Amino acid sequence: MSSSAAPSNKWLALALLATAQFVIVLDASIVNVALPSIGKDLNFSQDDLSWVVNAYTLTFGGFLLLGGRLADLLGRRLMFIAGLALFALASLAGGLAQSEIWLIVARGVQGLGAALVSPAALSIVTTTFKEGSERNTALGVWGAVAGSGGAAGVLLGGMLTEWAGWEWVLFVNVPIGIAAALVAPRLLAESRDADRERNFDLAGAVTVTAGLALGVYALVDANNAGWTSTQTLVLGAVSLALLGLFVVVENASRHPLVPFGIFRLRSLRGSNVVGLLIGMSLFAMFFFISLYLQQVLGYSALKTGLAYLPLASLIIVSAGVASALVTKIGFKPTLIMGLLFVAAGLLWFSRVSAPGGSYVGDVLFPSMLAAIGLGLSFVPVTIGAVTGTKPEEAGLASGLINTSQQVGGALGLAILSSIANSRTEDVFASGERNPAVALTEGFQTAFTIGACFALAGAILAAVLISSRDSREQAEAARRGDAPQPAVA
Repeated sequence: MSSSAAPSNKWLALALLATAQFVIVLDASIVNVALPSIGKDLNFSQDDLSWVVNAYTLTFGGFLLLGGRLADLLGRRLMFIAGLALFALASLAGGLAQSEIWLIVARGVQGLGAALVSPAALSIVTTTFKEGSERNTALGVWGAVAGSGGAAGVLLGGMLTEWAGWEWVLFVNVPIGIAAALVAPRLLAESRDADRERNFDLAGAVTVTAGLALGVYALVDANNAGWTSTQTLVLGAVSLALLGLFVVVENASRHPLVPFGIFRLRSLRGSNVVGLLIGMSLFAMFFFISLYLQQVLGYSALKTGLAYLPLASLIIVSAGVASALVTKIGFKPTLIMGLLFVAAGLLWFSRVSAPGGSYVGDVLFPSMLAAIGLGLSFVPVTIGAVTGTKPEEAGLASGLINTSQQVGGALGLAILSSIANSRTEDVFASGERNPAVALTEGFQTAFTIGACFALAGAILAAVLISSRDSREQAEAARRGDAPQPAVA
């Protein structure tokens, strides 16, 4: 495998990669605040409006594993540039959209571009920076930027929608994507798995991508179709069947898309399970905070965005602290600590009030706890997910942890939205006439269940992730060499 960026360019390369990841994460949330304007301009029905978000999530989550493996086989820089170009073109098409279908298709293609960029970028980080304190620092920067992207998306979405129009939440990606693609050849050296045949395992690629995409679709549409509807049950069953077939195909393939030998790494296995629960607890948090601010407290799109500033800022600080803590005490205790902070923040959120709610009393302080937890969770779970992997496995490992978090996000949002809606309907049925009170009781229940997801993540991190890996990774980081991973 060829080496990555020259040492003198490492930190400039990291700045480029982190910027690209920031835009990718930001784009999952930037359109949320703009949805009412989009619906009005393009005559969306209320049911179809959610697909402006879901189309992106669906293709992003469905194609991540394939994107990661393509990066390993064809070249990480090549996939990074190709993904950026596709992402920028789809953003331009989305901003120019004149109909529902046009915008939804553009958002789907954006998600495909993101699925190429994200694992390629993370794998370049892991192959550029030596395992230990150097990589911990780099992944601290990565975690700060990626972790704050969701909050920054709401802020930027509010500003652009208010001042320039909803089209600019998409147009803003075009110059950034093109500039990053043009600069990439100067800062990033090409790297790939040179010892492996370029066999794409078409059967494996089709089964896992179709299985993941159908699974995410079933989840994100479950609230509309019904959890026990024929559509949800059939799609869920087909998704599981395709993923089961994928396992059979991979075991029989000479050149599998996902060599299952990678799961010999205990910390990689555990980190992906915990990554799923991080996604389940945190993705929905941003969604419900935005709804509470706008539907209960009556905030405008711009004011809602500005309300996220403390949260976004604190994520950046806590991710920096996390990279230092990982080197000092190990990624496992840092991750457990982070998830306990997330659980505490979500439990505090479960006390949001109406009428008489306020930003300071109901949103600011619990969001600060959750922000600390997000920074302390995102960095160590990423480090755990790539600890001990070989350079030629970097794209695969990156695709796996990204997939875990995206599928977790879709699953968590679907479950918690359903729970919140059901509780709100029950409150109305009991005779409550104030919509703010009914909505808030739904949010309270969703936040409580979200806290349970985070607490489960902390418990599973303690059980599933190797303490030896964590301890040796920290010791090796302080010494400046690479540890040997646990394969139990």
